[in-house]
Amino acid sequence: MMLPPSLEELIDKNHPVRIVNQVIDRIDIDPLLKKFKGGGTSSYHPRMLLKVLVYAYLNNTYSSRRMEAALKENIHFMWLAGMNRPDHNTINRFRSERLKDVLKTVFSQVVLLLSEAGHLSLKDIYTDGTKIEAQANRYTFVWGNAIKTSKSRMEEQLKELWSYAEKVATEELRDEAPESFAPVSAEHVKETIEKIDRALEGKAISKKKRQQLNYAKKNWPANVEKYEKQEEILGKRNSYSKTDPDATFMRMKEDHMKNGQLKPAYNVQMSSNNQFIVNYTLHQNPTDTTTLKSHLNTFHLLYKHYPEALTADAGYGSEENYVLLANRKISGYVKHNQFDRDQRGKDKDWFKGDNLEYDKARDIIYCPIGEPMKNIGMATRRTANGFKQTLTNYQASNCKGCPVRDACHSQKGNRIVGISHRLRRLKEQACVRLTSEKGVNIVKNVRQTSNLSLPASSTTKTSSDLCLEVSIKLK
Repeated sequence: MMLPPSLEELIDKNHPVRIVNQVIDRIDIDPLLKKFKGGGTSSYHPRMLLKVLVYAYLNNTYSSRRMEAALKENIHFMWLAGMNRPDHNTINRFRSERLKDVLKTVFSQVVLLLSEAGHLSLKDIYTDGTKIEAQANRYTFVWGNAIKTSKSRMEEQLKELWSYAEKVATEELRDEAPESFAPVSAEHVKETIEKIDRALEGKAISKKKRQQLNYAKKNWPANVEKYEKQEEILGKRNSYSKTDPDATFMRMKEDHMKNGQLKPAYNVQMSSNNQFIVNYTLHQNPTDTTTLKSHLNTFHLLYKHYPEALTADAGYGSEENYVLLANRKISGYVKHNQFDRDQRGKDKDWFKGDNLEYDKARDIIYCPIGEPMKNIGMATRRTANGFKQTLTNYQASNCKGCPVRDACHSQKGNRIVGISHRLRRLKEQACVRLTSEKGVNIVKNVRQTSNLSLPASSTTKTSSDLCLEVSIKLK
């Protein structure tokens, strides 16, 4: 050790730290540099901080304090940082503030480098989703249905108080009844309660009603204001966690009790090719069906084109997604919910509307016992994403006395079935693609090619942390 070795000599030529260094050196970080205003005291270079962060995440190191320690103790981190020693606060500010809205650009450049080198293709992608538990208190939840129930109960009690006041003080409340007792706003509730209170002033009323009125005056306006704020956070969701409002309560498959508990989580959608992640998106909706549109839009935003083919499981097999893929001219190898059952030769459930036989020439549906169901008109409905679905309604002529009536349906009167002929046609086209030679090979390899998973210990500290972790976990 008379002549101390350099860090360069102590690191193997093919060590992963050298790969991280080379890749980050090749990408354009101008969007990241624009996040820095310049001026002031000297700062650490963003490219160096990005290298440290990527290499740390590749080694399952997520704590900024552990990164700070590694920069003083680990020769690979020391070499990568050029002996710079940013503290944990600097690392945290960089990944939470500077990388925000820039990470996707960095990620896409790395994917394009891999594509140019022939390691992956952006023409064929395999898409799947996984739910990642948030680092949030699972017992501090807010439910949209509970808010609706509370507001409905408040409306009924407000109506009851008004009716009572009208009986006691008819003259005082004449022609003053509000158009609605629904708690549309805190101010509306406050005004209604004040009218009741003024009308009952000096009147002999029961102790119970006086207590109810005092409670309403003290609590209801504040409660309505609280509900308004909660509904604003909820948006279109039905739940959120108070300790992480972005997280939605979802049923987790990997629960150790195997009882499918609801936990605060995120739905992470990932697309891969040759076991490399090429696109990822975070969603608050627990179902995969409604995520495909925005997921594909993100792919187009990153690479300026759509993939030529997309493979996904039955969780994406909806009419909306089939139409979306057709409009984007993407060959969709996407199963519908009955595909595997049909392929295994299992008997169909002939009571389900989708499985009833259709006579196109006569435009009728045959019920399970073979009786014709006539076309009685069209109907439309919209999905959570706003997709318009057109249904043709068919009604049986006489269900009374049918031997399978109870097993067939629970509707009053004759059964009515809504059929989407477009969905039937799209399902048939999907079956043709999936059972073709190319489709069979894709289905065989899909499990190996799209095996995307994060470590079991992964929990979200922030949304940007999760994005970064997904970005660089190439399995």
